[in-house]
Amino acid sequence: MRLPKKGSLLREVPIIVISALVVAVIIKTFFIHFFYVPSGSMQNTLGIGDRIAVNKFSAMFSDIRRGEVVVFKDPANWLGSPPPATGNVITRDLKRALVDVGVLPDPATQYLVKRVVGVGGDHVVCCDAKGRLQVNGTSIDENYLFPGNAPSDSKFDVTVPKGFIWVMGDHRGASADSRFHTDDIHKGFVPLNDVVGRAEFVVWPLNHIKFLSVSHGLSRVPVKK
Repeated sequence: MRLPKKGSLLREVPIIVISALVVAVIIKTFFIHFFYVPSGSMQNTLGIGDRIAVNKFSAMFSDIRRGEVVVFKDPANWLGSPPPATGNVITRDLKRALVDVGVLPDPATQYLVKRVVGVGGDHVVCCDAKGRLQVNGTSIDENYLFPGNAPSDSKFDVTVPKGFIWVMGDHRGASADSRFHTDDIHKGFVPLNDVVGRAEFVVWPLNHIKFLSVSHGLSRVPVKK
């Protein structure tokens, strides 16, 4: 058996590391991206500190559907200015590099995660005579709502434009979602171009690992023509 030449391993290690980083960047760019959940606006579906895997690939080639949990870029400064980066230049650059290749979770200061309640053409109203959300005239039983929350403490009646979605957090009492931004440039609607992808499952912590299901009550409502 022919043995490798002395020093060949040292030459191969950088190639292996670089190749692994390239693969990580490709996966993050086109397939899966990991995000950190910083708030309780999606409780109890998502907990504070959860890490979620977002499927970017499927969102590129299929429509975003009502009832899905999605991650999207801040559409109109909903979050305000991001906090300044901490640490020295070296640690900041290292952390940024690890986030870019998907090794560390994104701090999510410029992203939000919500549930899609209305898609283009939908008529979304709150609320019906029993206090339930209505989409295209169909009342929705929302079994994912945070215990004790009403579907909405404020009334609204909106029609979602084509190319946009209307989003709400599952913890309605702690979610500054589409309802609270009707005076922004998009009137509270989120452009589909800002959607990063579908949140598919919780990957951390271990006791929170689960797949995120689509709300059947919302998904089964016919799209308004």
